[in-house]
Amino acid sequence: MMKKIKDYQNKKVLVLGLAKSGVSAAKLLHELGALVTVNDGKPFEENPEAQDLLTLGIKVITGSHPIELMDEGFALVVKNPGIPYSNPLIEKALALHIPVLTEVELAYQIADCPIIGITGTNGKTTTTTMIGLLLNADRKAGQARLAGNIGFPASSVAQEATAEDEMVMELSSFQLMGIDTFHPKIALITNLYEAHLDYHGSRKEYLKAKWRIQKNMMSEDILILNWNQEESRVLAKKTNATVLPFSTETVVEEGTYLKDGWMYYKNEAIMESKDLGVPGKHNIENALAAILVAKLHGLSNETIKETLTHFHGVPHRTQFTGEIEGRKFYNDSKATNILAAEMALSGFNRSKLILLAGGLDRGNTFDELIPSLVGVKAMIVFGETKSKLKEAANKAGIKVIHETENAETAVPLAFSLSEHGDSILLSPANASWDQYPNFEVRGNKFMDAVKKLKIK
Repeated sequence: MMKKIKDYQNKKVLVLGLAKSGVSAAKLLHELGALVTVNDGKPFEENPEAQDLLTLGIKVITGSHPIELMDEGFALVVKNPGIPYSNPLIEKALALHIPVLTEVELAYQIADCPIIGITGTNGKTTTTTMIGLLLNADRKAGQARLAGNIGFPASSVAQEATAEDEMVMELSSFQLMGIDTFHPKIALITNLYEAHLDYHGSRKEYLKAKWRIQKNMMSEDILILNWNQEESRVLAKKTNATVLPFSTETVVEEGTYLKDGWMYYKNEAIMESKDLGVPGKHNIENALAAILVAKLHGLSNETIKETLTHFHGVPHRTQFTGEIEGRKFYNDSKATNILAAEMALSGFNRSKLILLAGGLDRGNTFDELIPSLVGVKAMIVFGETKSKLKEAANKAGIKVIHETENAETAVPLAFSLSEHGDSILLSPANASWDQYPNFEVRGNKFMDAVKKLKIK
């Protein structure tokens, strides 16, 4: 079980921001003998997590972030990944040279098993899920445990993991900014595009955060990179780790690649890309990265093919929802930006596709989406951005464009516009917060509406 480290005994530690990972970090530090103070913005009476921590004897300060907290002589601050470094408490901590970490660092310090770390702009969750499924197929001892940004706090999973397990950890740029000794045996960067610039300030800073995943790796460790991207090929020269490539564009014989519709590892044909249970070129990239991890673990080609053929996607990410009278429905509610929607659209025959899109207006136009919309059979728009999307659809030459109230009302309308052999795809290209608490609720409402169609 977990390593009982002594580093935090009787040390004063501040946990900033609760949510799942903050609660997990506070409980772990408390168990390791630290003198824990928790600070969260939500008022105490509306904060069941804070109430729960108080019963354990953890000091709890809620409702605001008093700057004088930093005068208490903390040895360490563990912050929620979403809290920016411009937060006054964090700025003060850094000015006082107090280390500021995220809980994935704590997870590494106590983990009794190897860690596989996965980061990148897109495809992290899908690739992490594929790797977890592959490494648990035919496994003789222990299990591959999913952790991190995928929804299971790393510091909780690390407490349960045994030496025979592995942690398959999805890591965001925010989490990676708060690591120090974190050292995965295998690290994987799915791809690098521009994202979260409001948090990082520039593309350069964002990439720097992602690249931290390999900072403690050595030559016996493996770093898997996307050879389609020139940026990755340049970065490959700047690491101590052993680099293995994957590519859908060139034959990279030391890694995994696509050739004549087949996915290869070294010179071995593993499976045809059309047999993948999830559509789209981006999912071929995700699968090639996952296959590379599977082959490093000695998995047979049969097991890999069997597992990836039956994998139908993570919830809300181009998730096959069902078929009604020859129309296939897909829920890609997790496409909260243009790039994610473009990735989804690349996996479909557009002449037989009805696209459902719309959501929160963040002030951007949809000009970048236009090339991906060309040839789409029909489009249904909703939410705050519906008129902007309608304009993009018109520019793309889509003949059939309808407005509707929301993702649910779009379903029967899409069905009425469709024919046998068509696909109906919810890929909003927008955040959900204008109408829904989160993308999961939006996706579930869409799937409920599909079920209602089936019942009729």
